[in-house]
Amino acid sequence: MLRACLASFLLAALIFGAPSMGAAQVSASHIGTYVWRDAHPDHGGYSGIELSDDGRRFHAITDRARIVWGTLERDNVGNISGVALEGRAWLRDSQGAHLPPGRLGDSEGIAIDANGVIWISFEGLNRIAAYPDVDGPAIRVPSPPEFERFPTNEGLEALAITGDGAILTLPEYATPPHYDFPVWRFQNGAWDQPFTIPGAERWQAVGADIGPDGRFYLLERDFHWMRGFQSRVRRFDLGDDGFSNEQLLLESGAFQYDNLEGISVWHDGLDLRITMISDDNFIPLQRTEIVEYRLREGQAAAR
Repeated sequence: MLRACLASFLLAALIFGAPSMGAAQVSASHIGTYVWRDAHPDHGGYSGIELSDDGRRFHAITDRARIVWGTLERDNVGNISGVALEGRAWLRDSQGAHLPPGRLGDSEGIAIDANGVIWISFEGLNRIAAYPDVDGPAIRVPSPPEFERFPTNEGLEALAITGDGAILTLPEYATPPHYDFPVWRFQNGAWDQPFTIPGAERWQAVGADIGPDGRFYLLERDFHWMRGFQSRVRRFDLGDDGFSNEQLLLESGAFQYDNLEGISVWHDGLDLRITMISDDNFIPLQRTEIVEYRLREGQAAAR
């Protein structure tokens, strides 16, 4: 999570053009970027998003312990034309008290299980919590001691749920010297760390999802003062032996998008779609963007 950006970088982002995406083993085509504006003081800082199977209903969380939900309005070809917000809630701890912004309330990842329970990962005090009711107290999931050793602001940003209900999460930064991401799994009431994902020093894991194809999708971010935010999405087959068949689906160019942190993968009836949302850090020169891509299998992606 990035808390501060130089004004010069943000102004430059308004000036430079947007390069095209890199090549991938499937066709990843940009189909729209919607800038979501809302005058509510809690609007912004979106770090996670989860969409319904048809891509219309959504839940999104901010990094200040707020959750919102509603409908993505779409035109006749399925592109986002508006956001109809239907509710907001201030997340609570397990005792029912509202979580303050900062270390205790730095909510980052969101996933919704088959029973409609909302699971949220927190950075700062690294932990996972379940919310059967977003207006009610959290159900705290006991954390392994390793979570306490993550560096400040480098904790649990990415969160996903497998088809059999296992919770998967990983820290923001890959671990040197090999720069692998340790993937933690919570199932049957216990944690283990059975898998790793190959990473790179440059890229941080900020969002994850299990697509309707059963694959694991990982959203990663890079930031550099000269080129701004860049994002990439990789996907992996996920089996009993871990992650395999890595594919780079897309990689953005300098200043192409804002600070994309949340990802949801769904099927529009013809193709898979990737929906991503940006965290504007509550900085006026940044924007809340909802960016969508269409995936088509067996085609080379154009540069």
